[in-house]
Amino acid sequence: MSEPLLSVRGIHTYYGDSYVLQGVSLELQEGRIVAILGRNGMGKTTLIRSVAGLTPPREGEVLFKGRSLRGLPPYAIAQLGMANVPQGRRIFGSLTVRENLLLPTSALAGGRPAQAREGRKRWDLDAVLQEFPQLAERIAHSGGALSGGEQQMLAVGRALMANPDLILMDEPSEGLAPRLVQQVEAIMKSLRAHGHAILLVEQNFALAVSVADSIHVLSSGRFVFQGTPAELARDSEILDHHLGVAGSQTA
Repeated sequence: MSEPLLSVRGIHTYYGDSYVLQGVSLELQEGRIVAILGRNGMGKTTLIRSVAGLTPPREGEVLFKGRSLRGLPPYAIAQLGMANVPQGRRIFGSLTVRENLLLPTSALAGGRPAQAREGRKRWDLDAVLQEFPQLAERIAHSGGALSGGEQQMLAVGRALMANPDLILMDEPSEGLAPRLVQQVEAIMKSLRAHGHAILLVEQNFALAVSVADSIHVLSSGRFVFQGTPAELARDSEILDHHLGVAGSQTA
């Protein structure tokens, strides 16, 4: 097995005096999807923020491409080849679709984004619009005028413009109609096929198990399960007590 693209080693993360992540560890290989499941308030978004440098852990270590991220500001972590698709999309409603997409390549991003690895598709404006033709049709519209599904495509497209090796995705299906959730599923599978790794936080159980190579279940700041979707489907205690999912729903 090659060196993990991302390695989270025993991190402890706090919000003030609130002890959120309590010794969490995981590994993510290039071109794989790891999903983080759990009820609300268990620390899933905090894990994403810890990896991205937005809420750095007080103890433990996050390594990306074998390099410790300790002490690095979020923009420097992003420039190493990591992109974030945050919960709630957080696109800029007053900017056009084009302007939103070009942000990672602008001077406002603090420097040049990572270059695509050899043999991997290079994402630029034309490539992103080809992947998301609905955005091409609305290229001059403001981000605030887009539907929820279109805003999610825009958030993903903006991340791709940085040509990341790792994409952090926090609740990408939140607030979307079932038809659009299927589109998000197809997008994630396409990204994996292009060689991108994804660390996915998701409340939609069916979506997570359909795309993930491995799943971690987080409860009260600790992992209570780590394994494949098939292994999770056989663990009725985890499904019932930590996810509120009946075993029959996974069949």
